[in-house]
Amino acid sequence: MKPHILVVDDEEEIREMLSRHFQFKGYSVETAENGEDALKKMQDKKTDIVVSDIRMPVMDGTDLCKQIKKDFPMTRVIMISGFVTLENALACLRRGADNCLFKPLNDLTELDRAVENSLGTIKRWIEVLSDLRKMKSGGRSGNV
Repeated sequence: MKPHILVVDDEEEIREMLSRHFQFKGYSVETAENGEDALKKMQDKKTDIVVSDIRMPVMDGTDLCKQIKKDFPMTRVIMISGFVTLENALACLRRGADNCLFKPLNDLTELDRAVENSLGTIKRWIEVLSDLRKMKSGGRSGNV
């Protein structure tokens, strides 16, 4: 099954550009124009990675990140912003974002790398949870 990415940005041009980019890369992609819209969409479909702008109306990206970490702890969050400040970067990290990248996103290599790293984190957590389930059910192998 394809990893599912939710792109959240109040700028339609950026949403469309990132959606096309990730679809071309083989991901399932959905878009939302603000944090509130994103959370509604996440209720209906399992989301692996959220790529979100920080400054948006209705619900900004840092509040969205905080809510995602509370309600969907396995979902990875990558923040993007055109407002390059230490405060923005620290707010993202404090709220649990995997990464914070700055616009303009002329070269998407850094974003692609961040998505790949987030997918690696998801894969490692799935392996850990699988091992824990095996241990709980008594399926330990090699242990006497």
